[in-house]
Amino acid sequence: MSDDVVWSIINENLCSYKVKTKTQTFCRNEYNLTGLCNRATCPLANSQYATVREDKGICYLYMKTVERSAFPSKMWERVKLSKDLDKALRQINVNLIYWPKFMKAKCRQRFLKIQQYLIRMRKLRLRRQKKLTPVRLKIDRRETRREQKALIAARLDTNIEQELLKRLKEGTYGDIYNFSQVAFDKALDAEEMESEAEEGEKENESDEEETEINPEIERELEGEYEDSEEETHEFVEAEDSDIMSDEEDLEELNSRVTKLLEKSSQAESSSDEESADEVSGPSKKRKLETKAKKKRKTGKKKMEIEYEIESSSLPKVKVLGR
Repeated sequence: MSDDVVWSIINENLCSYKVKTKTQTFCRNEYNLTGLCNRATCPLANSQYATVREDKGICYLYMKTVERSAFPSKMWERVKLSKDLDKALRQINVNLIYWPKFMKAKCRQRFLKIQQYLIRMRKLRLRRQKKLTPVRLKIDRRETRREQKALIAARLDTNIEQELLKRLKEGTYGDIYNFSQVAFDKALDAEEMESEAEEGEKENESDEEETEINPEIERELEGEYEDSEEETHEFVEAEDSDIMSDEEDLEELNSRVTKLLEKSSQAESSSDEESADEVSGPSKKRKLETKAKKKRKTGKKKMEIEYEIESSSLPKVKVLGR
């Protein structure tokens, strides 16, 4: 069947790959070169056809010829294209050397588009992406109901176990019991834990009672402590020997002070005599007279020194010296 007859049937009648819209008609065939439904790009109406497809990141060139149209399993020839762009374009030109220019140009264009979206995919994988998880309302509700039922069943089991233990303690069933060993061991462990907790509480209460003291006893203890503090601060009279030693020390200090004063007065008088010898005439006599008057007026210099001696064994002593 010729290509024109096939196209007239597909174009006018039904085609399973055709999708019509208000503006254009598209083709959903996987071997279509451009994705549009027209005479030049229809893979069914062209016995000589070529296209480029991508499989797991690898591009392939598919070619169909008239000689293989009788063998549907061997109709398409596949050529693997290299990852290098220039080499892949050269491969397309070599394999489609005697084909129409329109077919060669559209194959190159399709190959470039596939390479671009592969590069975009690699970049998106390297970036951080938000993982969207669906909200499963029905499953969540089902799980919450199951959890509630499980809690109710667990409470029932515990209540039944407690009731059986009470009856065991009371001895309602007599001496015949058929309990499992695990439940019996659990009951014994629980009783031991309760007894240990009660003993610990009793010990804590006894310690608290020991630590507690009546307010009357506390007041008595505080009064005794205050009395002891008052008794510690006492004033004791000094002995005669200690007083005599202190007086001797004060006399020595007074004698040293008087010697120093005499030395200072002698030094001043000597300096005055030297200055008087240097000055001559009536001015010398006047200066000497004025200095003598000053000495008569002032006389001896008086000095008062106070010494305070504080100690736990001696009283305070004040001594005045000139």
